[in-house]
Amino acid sequence: MRRIISAKVRNSSGVLNRVSGVLTRRQFNIESISVGVTEKEGISRITFVMVGSSEEVEQVLKQLNKQIDVLKVVDLTEVAYLERELALVRVNAPTANRSELFALIEPFRASVIDVGSKTILIQVTGTSDKVDAFVELVKPYGIKELARTGVTGLARSL
Repeated sequence: MRRIISAKVRNSSGVLNRVSGVLTRRQFNIESISVGVTEKEGISRITFVMVGSSEEVEQVLKQLNKQIDVLKVVDLTEVAYLERELALVRVNAPTANRSELFALIEPFRASVIDVGSKTILIQVTGTSDKVDAFVELVKPYGIKELARTGVTGLARSL
């Protein structure tokens, strides 16, 4: 099962390496990872996506909580949560196909952020499923470059 784990950690050198090392030692593959500062100075949030059973994830959470620089770990898939991901997609866009591409972009609430003579650069945000669907939709036009941020998420307000 796909799991989204969020960990608040001290913002210091080597913390990301130690956190990812816990997963590596248990032979989990990290499907995506994002790290950024939080509202509190000196604290960062690491959000990673992995696949594992409830028992396996529980074991990982226990080991992460034992890390000195880890302040709090939450399995977001166990609570109501919101997730977002950003993707930048450079697509072949000859002048003849541009209006067709713009029609595909609109339902995804994506935006064109750069226009070249032969390509356009599109920004799309949303859940991983939404980003995946968008990428599949524009794939026939020819994707020249693709960059994704990885999932970030927070528990919903109570």
